[in-house]
Amino acid sequence: MGKRAKMMGEEKIPKILIKLALPGIVAMLVNAVYNIVDTMFVGMLNNTSAIAAVSVAFPMFIMIAAFGQMFGVGAGSYISRLLGEKNKIMADRTTSTTFFTSLVCGIGFVLFGTIFLESLLRLFGATDTIMPFAKEYSRILVYGSVFTVMNMTLNNMIRAEGNAKFSMFAISLGAGLNIILDPIFMFTFNMGIKGAALATVLAQIISFIFLICYFISGKSYIKISTKYFIFSKKIYSEIMRIGIATFARQALSSLALGLINLAAKPYGDAAVASMGITLRVLSLGIFVVFGYNQGFQPIAGYNYGAKQFERLKEAIKVSLKWTTVFCLIITVLFMSFSESIISAFSNDPQVIAIGAKTLRAVILLFPLFGFQQVYASLFQALGRGVESLILSLSRQGIFLIPAILILPKIFGLNGVIFSQTVADFFTIIITAILAIKMHIGLKKEMN
Repeated sequence: MGKRAKMMGEEKIPKILIKLALPGIVAMLVNAVYNIVDTMFVGMLNNTSAIAAVSVAFPMFIMIAAFGQMFGVGAGSYISRLLGEKNKIMADRTTSTTFFTSLVCGIGFVLFGTIFLESLLRLFGATDTIMPFAKEYSRILVYGSVFTVMNMTLNNMIRAEGNAKFSMFAISLGAGLNIILDPIFMFTFNMGIKGAALATVLAQIISFIFLICYFISGKSYIKISTKYFIFSKKIYSEIMRIGIATFARQALSSLALGLINLAAKPYGDAAVASMGITLRVLSLGIFVVFGYNQGFQPIAGYNYGAKQFERLKEAIKVSLKWTTVFCLIITVLFMSFSESIISAFSNDPQVIAIGAKTLRAVILLFPLFGFQQVYASLFQALGRGVESLILSLSRQGIFLIPAILILPKIFGLNGVIFSQTVADFFTIIITAILAIKMHIGLKKEMN
């Protein structure tokens, strides 16, 4: 840990950003590729309703992930700051308390999801033709949700201690196994869409075993043990102060995706399928930025906790430049090849037409997505829960939900297609305002 502390506090910022961000980028990119390949395999069933079922189930998967991210990101932010302050005992207590709490939460979601499965699928836009496929697919995902929650919690805590490489291996292992198992269960065992869900759950279980062994074997610096578990108001408040913003973002994203499906529902299964395909494709760009920020966040948190403000400012500047260049490249590529990209998932002309138009719409303001997300991660890293919550609520809630509810009534399907673009526009403005205020605050702290 001494080497990791020296790396976080002394190594050149561009070098350490690459070192910590690259594993996160690889891991998230593998995850994005899995999401895309999974959808492509389902597309091979030549059934638009089956593809739409995956789109309907996606908001539920996002909701499951929200709990894991809430505990993982909240604890990760606090742990990285505690390590920067050299408070090892409190870091261990936070790690253990988070682990056991998220375990209970994951089990609770299994029970809730099993009881209310059909109601949730209706809420997320399932039609009568989509429902049989959606239930087959989602029921298995719900049974394995405890592993999804635990994996996200453990991965974030491992990154908080500076071991992003191990986290990358764990995520890549799960996604890689998923890609391998998909065709085996779906086509070799002739399980169809149910096989895709089973492959996901088995991969999550193996990934969990890999992650927990990291702590059991003593390789981790921070520890998980029942002796460190405490009902601490301080720990829970710190976790929730940051984690609740992440949960709100994920939960609102789940709700927004459900509303998009509901808004697309009157235009047929092809419209619902198109929305799902577009989101999976866009995840290639989104997940890379998320992966980068997994490396940026602990660096920002550590140097802020250590009062090394110049290093913090440099990390922000470099991150803004790199993510903006990447997002601009993705925008150009997706704009240029939208029809070809969507046609890789479906041969339905209606799906291709709607999907290509949607992809071009959601990518319009993507060049500034890095700007949004760097500051969202920065506020989490600095423990600024209010700002983090505002940004989390903006893109997927405050602006997107009203856009989905209002625009389709005025512009029909075009209103559905451009709702995310409208939400991004207003989120960019809010991000700029909060960023200016934060830099003014940092100047005061430096003085």
